[in-house]
Amino acid sequence: MAAALSTDSPPTVGLDVAAARADFPIFDARHDRRLVFLDTAASSQKPRAVLDAMTEYYETTHANVHRGVYDLAERATAMYEGARGTIGRFIGATSDREVLFTKNVTEAFNLIAHSWGRSNLRAGDAVLLTEMEHHANLVPWLMLAEERGIELRYLGVTDEGELDLSDLDAKLDGAKLLSFTAMSNVLGTLNPVRQLADAAHAAGAVVAVDGAQYVPHTTTDVAALGADLFAFTGHKMLGPTGIGVLWGREELLEAMPPFLGGGDMIRDVRLDGFTPNELPWKFEAGTPPIAEAVGLAAAVGELERYGMDAIRAHEQRVTGYAISSLQERFGDDFTVHGPRSIERRGGVLSFAFKAIHPHDISQVLNESGVCVRAGHHCAKPLMRRLGVGATARASFYVYNDTDDVDALADALDDAASMFAL
Repeated sequence: MAAALSTDSPPTVGLDVAAARADFPIFDARHDRRLVFLDTAASSQKPRAVLDAMTEYYETTHANVHRGVYDLAERATAMYEGARGTIGRFIGATSDREVLFTKNVTEAFNLIAHSWGRSNLRAGDAVLLTEMEHHANLVPWLMLAEERGIELRYLGVTDEGELDLSDLDAKLDGAKLLSFTAMSNVLGTLNPVRQLADAAHAAGAVVAVDGAQYVPHTTTDVAALGADLFAFTGHKMLGPTGIGVLWGREELLEAMPPFLGGGDMIRDVRLDGFTPNELPWKFEAGTPPIAEAVGLAAAVGELERYGMDAIRAHEQRVTGYAISSLQERFGDDFTVHGPRSIERRGGVLSFAFKAIHPHDISQVLNESGVCVRAGHHCAKPLMRRLGVGATARASFYVYNDTDDVDALADALDDAASMFAL
């Protein structure tokens, strides 16, 4: 699936990388070498604004939300619900009722499968997925298939790392749901979300989208994308761990039963039953991630300050430089997995280098302070499609520039020397 890539770089739109790096305390922390962090696709670093927002909340405002009538509790509730509004506006939500807080995207897809899936799918019903999905958008449906006897269909992946849409209409025929990633966490492929959504709706299917790798890197408008359900996570977009978001069309969420039971998701409880709360709280049982919501709202503020168009253009420039410079330096010894065009990919670069195992690459690069991911990236079916057991993966964000790519290249040279290749 490796191919020569078109690496024409877009014009820079004004992201000041040096200033951005200064926003992140981890780059000023004491390390025995310069930190070259190239694993944002797994989890991004956190800027001072996010850390400060969460610290200030805990130091000045913490109380449980929705329950207390004293000032502190009301301020905490206002901050939590204000964060919901900020995050909703960032993705184009038309109502705060459409924005549900989850633990992460994995929980969001389990919510969809448990609530929508168990309410709408029966034996023989079909769900269409793709071969490039993260396990979070595979395993819940595999579990439901085992339980309910539903049929799972898959869109394939071409040798260029794109979704194979040649049989899209046939595979959508009779399907109740199309669930897919907006951007592959392995290949960097940017999928044609609106095209897929329109085709699914024409076939009568609901559309669920994994936006974990998409929302942090480009402007997102869930309505314009045509999604019915759209999930993303805070820790990949400068925010804290432990909080994700599931956006859904209000009428769809209204019709779905609760996912978890307990406090805050109820309006009334009797010994013979319960009445669920209104949206969005119907899906938020128990004490929610209050400080994490505050931190994620602060992360959204930072992304808006940088500018999503500037972030996208910057990542295209750095990714294009990485592909061209690494291929020029190492030739056929450096193999990139994914689409040919920079326009069709995000800032994720999965690669093979010489005959060195990806885990060995990652360990040797660590000696130079270069952090890359190695493994199957929670996408084992895609690894089988690629014909590999694992890949090494570098991923870029606002704090990376071409000097990080050069550091990666020098570290790869060291790896080649160490293995005498």
